[in-house]
Amino acid sequence: MNLPTLAARPLPMIAARPAPAPLLLEDIPALRQEVRSRAAESDAVILAHNYQLPEIQDVADCVGDSLGLSQQAAGSSAGTIVFCGVHFMAETASILCPDKRVLIPDVEAGCSLADSITAEQLRGWKAQHPGAVVVMYVNTTAEVKAQTDYCCTSANAVAVVAHIYREYGDDAEILFGPDMFLGAYVEKTLGRIMHVWDGECHVHAGIRPADIAAVRTAHPGADFLIHPECGCSTSVMEYAAAGELDADGVHMLSTGGMLRYARDHDGGSAIVATETGMLHPLRQAAPDTRFIAANEAAHCRYMKMITLAKLRDALRDGVHEVKVPAEIAELARVPIERMVSIS
Repeated sequence: MNLPTLAARPLPMIAARPAPAPLLLEDIPALRQEVRSRAAESDAVILAHNYQLPEIQDVADCVGDSLGLSQQAAGSSAGTIVFCGVHFMAETASILCPDKRVLIPDVEAGCSLADSITAEQLRGWKAQHPGAVVVMYVNTTAEVKAQTDYCCTSANAVAVVAHIYREYGDDAEILFGPDMFLGAYVEKTLGRIMHVWDGECHVHAGIRPADIAAVRTAHPGADFLIHPECGCSTSVMEYAAAGELDADGVHMLSTGGMLRYARDHDGGSAIVATETGMLHPLRQAAPDTRFIAANEAAHCRYMKMITLAKLRDALRDGVHEVKVPAEIAELARVPIERMVSIS
């Protein structure tokens, strides 16, 4: 079947644009009030990812991970969804909410992980392994999802792959992508080898074992919360298995899992190995816990492209709409629904 191609958009590794004028503290309350007023006037729900700027999280109706927010969108009665995240997240909301208008405040907010595999590359990979089951992280474009059998999140990747082995047998051949660190985590957890795509999130890949060693030395006794996309994730698993790390203090968690940890562990301290925007919702959930970034430089400039002013403009001007063509959305919805049913 020849499917339509989504409109071309800049890859995330584009040259940096000039920084916008800094938002003055005294401007924030007025902008926040305007955003909320315009959302009410335009029948819009504002969704913000955990990695967004604090002022974006604070003005949103819902804050969470990409899939959870899309599910919130699907269940919302609002006619317009304003997705404060990156482009593939808005696409996923469009797939799950075909009758709603989906806006993203900055259309150039891309994702290095999602752009590490294209639909054409996936088709070529599948041709090399006919009959293999394709599992793609939800952090992928709609066109890639349309070529996929199962989607997964960082929280349920192990469960999805385990389900495939139960359904297809122990000899099932699996193509897993695009995140190589999440793939390695699944392989080590299940003790099985898959074909894993050589892709990564440039922010998570930049959190290395040396960062972990330094910050744990500086904060002895702190718990360690690590996202399975991190470049140090498999090393940490090996250290814990060898007894070089206290396994009781190591928690391999999705962003949603980190929030559940915060709600259950108010007090003490925890090192957080993921994008630094996650510190804001964690500190709100557990104000008596000291959350420490594993690497202060783990900062995604694409997530931070969205500002209160751009959010206001999206609501005021109805820009920028993200609409996945029906033929692609129909195919892409299948692996997402399979993932949700397993969860």
